[in-house]
Amino acid sequence: MAGLLGTISTRTVQADVGQQKPANAPITVVVANPTPVMTVQPKPAESKQHKILRGIASWYGAGFDGRQTASGETYNMYDMTACHPSLPFGSLVRVVNLRNKRSVVVRITDRSDLVKGRIIDLSYAAAEKLHMTQSGVARVSLEVLPVGQPVSE
Repeated sequence: MAGLLGTISTRTVQADVGQQKPANAPITVVVANPTPVMTVQPKPAESKQHKILRGIASWYGAGFDGRQTASGETYNMYDMTACHPSLPFGSLVRVVNLRNKRSVVVRITDRSDLVKGRIIDLSYAAAEKLHMTQSGVARVSLEVLPVGQPVSE
């Protein structure tokens, strides 16, 4: 690899900047002529993806509707999305309200430092399905779904 890095440093490298790809998608690096294409297959996801987290969820709605999220998408309070401080954009997360056992699957589209003690900020639509809009917060469990796993609530 060290020898390869030495040759790349003097050539142009192209990458798919700004395009989201699944975590297990091959990463392709194209080096300017005449070097061939090199494809690297990422390691399979570790079992940490199956870890269940518990904590407090809150939600955000009309005050943010139409604003740009950290991922570049426009926030729509009626989409099944969420804000998380560290999960990659596009991650799918099953959220279960521990009081009533209702669950939803949301996609991470936003990033922010959450209020201390909270683990996720849900869209209005997700909070409504969990029956937590009136209280504003709920004790929940989170499960990050592995890439390619069928989504069912």
